[in-house]
Amino acid sequence: MRSKVTLVLIFLNVVLFFFIFRFERGWHTERTSLEARSRVLGAEAADIRTLDVSSAAGGPSYRLERRGEHWFLTRPYVWPANTDAVNRILNDLQLLEHETSFGTRDLANNGQSLADYGLAQPKLVLSFTSGDPAAPGTRMLPPTVLKLGDTTRKENRLYLLSADGSRIHVVDRALADSLSLPLDQLRADTVFTIPVFEVRFLSLQTAAPSGPRVRLRRDGSRWRFERPMLAIASKSETELTINGLDSLRAVNVLTAPTAVQPSASPSITVTLEGNNRDETLYIGAETGAEHTYYGQLKDHSPVFTVVVPPTLLEALRNAQDELRDRHVLDFDAHAVTSIALLAPNQPELVLQRLESPAAADDGAGWQVVRRGAGSAGPQTLPADRSAVKRLLEQLALVTAVKFQSDSPTDAAVEDWGLNRPEREITLTLGGHQASQITLQLGLPTHRESSDYRAYARLAGTASVYEVDSAILRETPVSPLDWRDRLLRELPAAARITSLVLSNVGDSSPLFAVSNSDGKPWEDMLAGETPARRAAILVIRDQLRTLRALTFVQDGYAERVFVDGEVRPWKYRLEAKVSLPGGTGGDQVETLTLMFTDRIGSARQYAGSKDFDGVVFAVEQPFVDALWTLTYAPRGAPAGLPKGP
Repeated sequence: MRSKVTLVLIFLNVVLFFFIFRFERGWHTERTSLEARSRVLGAEAADIRTLDVSSAAGGPSYRLERRGEHWFLTRPYVWPANTDAVNRILNDLQLLEHETSFGTRDLANNGQSLADYGLAQPKLVLSFTSGDPAAPGTRMLPPTVLKLGDTTRKENRLYLLSADGSRIHVVDRALADSLSLPLDQLRADTVFTIPVFEVRFLSLQTAAPSGPRVRLRRDGSRWRFERPMLAIASKSETELTINGLDSLRAVNVLTAPTAVQPSASPSITVTLEGNNRDETLYIGAETGAEHTYYGQLKDHSPVFTVVVPPTLLEALRNAQDELRDRHVLDFDAHAVTSIALLAPNQPELVLQRLESPAAADDGAGWQVVRRGAGSAGPQTLPADRSAVKRLLEQLALVTAVKFQSDSPTDAAVEDWGLNRPEREITLTLGGHQASQITLQLGLPTHRESSDYRAYARLAGTASVYEVDSAILRETPVSPLDWRDRLLRELPAAARITSLVLSNVGDSSPLFAVSNSDGKPWEDMLAGETPARRAAILVIRDQLRTLRALTFVQDGYAERVFVDGEVRPWKYRLEAKVSLPGGTGGDQVETLTLMFTDRIGSARQYAGSKDFDGVVFAVEQPFVDALWTLTYAPRGAPAGLPKGP
């Protein structure tokens, strides 16, 4: 039983294979033959290189040529062709099919001629050649000539005479429509075809004698000026300008002869250089229409009109300023290992990073290095990280308000104060190759004005800039301006066991509190008014993390000179601090701070023989708490106004 089923299946497979081979193959061959017969053109349309179109019906007559990968109009003028329009013509030719066709030999027998189909004097004559003559071994075929005549009774069909003249085809009129496009649609309207990512050089020349030759070069991800000076260009502004050039469009091409020839006397010449190609635009005089100018391309004779936006025109005319990078300093803040500040008649101050550049981050430690007196070696102090970070940010933001000169005279350099700068700021950069950058700041400009600027340049370069004079205020050379504001921070286990505030003159106490047994401070201060209790707690907390608002004097003295006056110390604050010790028990130390009287509403100065004997201004919470304890009466209610 099973063998019979197998034999039946084998028989059915043989019948199926015979059917496919005998009938299906024939149907496929018939379809292929029918498709081939319906196509008007064959292999001659596979690689079209030139197209000549002549019109007898008032339409355009033109020639298209393929040069490499690009198509160009070569008649009636030379111009890049519209790729979409050319591809439409090529597709219509390669896919051209007839609805029907008949031989021309039988026309006379039927009393007809080519004239009856509009083919004796055709409305359109198309001639094309195929094959690249530059390719080795290419056999050039003779031109293929097609003639298009009248339309049929169906408006969307027309007659076409075959290249050998033996047959008349009835074809879709789409081919005639694509061949009859006006020249404005056959030509590309773009002026430049090199995209911004391909551009390697940008060259500009304004009309002599006003403008110099400007040349910019792409250097990796940056742009640099090669002429008229060596300088860094603004990447964003340069590429915006190139994008603006790529966006220019030819409005009208002047086919009639004209006396206007922008290439003969251009107001601006622009050249883009890409990969083994370059394009040059000559911009001539204004046409009279708003922002519209005559233009001409190098190696192209036709003159055209082009709309140039005012911003782009300004960038082209003043490229050496408009495209220049206005940042004076170019550096990576994380790579800076030291900052040296130098001013006339003052010792050099150095801010030195404590970590290596590889480990540098926003929390990197810094120290102030200053020269010792006499034969003493350099002294170091912790530097204020936030102040150094702000300095690096301000240096990175130094920008040229004006490019003063790229080739100043010696007299000008001296007049601008750059032969003996008001400030020299040297950045030392670490990394694989250590380097230094020195910014020199000269005299302020318009010194009688409140909004003056400063002259600046980089050491070793000629270019001089005008910059915001605020950078002079941001770069003081006193170590006190860079010292770490944190004077002392007690460890978490340390306890303040007593506080005594007294007058310096008679040693009379203003308040005294002892908490040696570790009771809660609030319980110890239960007898004080709410305002005084809050003030004492503020002082306790301020002493745990003691910060200076600003430093005034380096070195303790019995009197302090501030704000043009010699001021004596008026108050003494003594605090006992218990520090946890080892087997020997806790260690107790006394911290003594001297205070001046309050000056105005926000300033009060303190000094101590501790902390290297520095004199400093205390922070506002400390000032307000001292005011409450020194001037407010003991029984005053809470909410007493602060300050005199």
